[in-house]
Amino acid sequence: MWQTPAPMDEGKRVAMVAGASGFTGGHLLNLLLEAPDFDRVLAVTRRALAREHPRLANRIVQFDTLESQLRGLQCDTAFCCIGSTRKAAGSEAAFRRIDIDYVIAFARAAKAAQARRFVFLSSVRADPASTHFYLRTKGEVENMLSSVGFLSVDLLQPGLITGFRRELRPLDLIGTILMPLVDPLLRGEREALRSIRVGTLAAAMLGAHRSGRRGVRRYTHRGLLELARMRAPAPEASKP
Repeated sequence: MWQTPAPMDEGKRVAMVAGASGFTGGHLLNLLLEAPDFDRVLAVTRRALAREHPRLANRIVQFDTLESQLRGLQCDTAFCCIGSTRKAAGSEAAFRRIDIDYVIAFARAAKAAQARRFVFLSSVRADPASTHFYLRTKGEVENMLSSVGFLSVDLLQPGLITGFRRELRPLDLIGTILMPLVDPLLRGEREALRSIRVGTLAAAMLGAHRSGRRGVRRYTHRGLLELARMRAPAPEASKP
């Protein structure tokens, strides 16, 4: 099922986004639709997005069969905001299905769609050897993404993501209010734990695309802020 914009000529720049209905993904989608970097944005979601835009195409999928449903598409850069929590998923097994299986399925689909860059929203202190289940899972999927075969893989590792959600949870509200007071105290190695505004994080994901850097790169707080400041070249200058 598609919400399809007007047909576009071959050679146009295409972004594909998974998780565009989520907190960070929604902000990223807004940026991609307004930025000059891409001519078309393919949003991969479970339910139809409640918005329209001349450059937006919304692909409605069942994530358990994601690869087959995205077969035949083409894109230049893939952005992945797929993620959950142990509580929201309902069990550790369900959480791993979302945060590993679905992420890797989307990555493989993006690689088949000829994406050269994969930008993934991970977590600070992601580590496959961590004793913390959430961080261990994030570390495992990071390692798996590194071997899919993209020219560039950007692993963004933010601390607490702040901002006002549509369904604001008490802990989110407390974090949004208190973290700006705590952040200046987090220095040295702890600087990576600083919070980041959701709009800044979305800008960092777009900035990873704009960086043009190759290979596997990980970005914590300071690096995310640098990415968020990156500006796109003029549309004419960015065309091959």
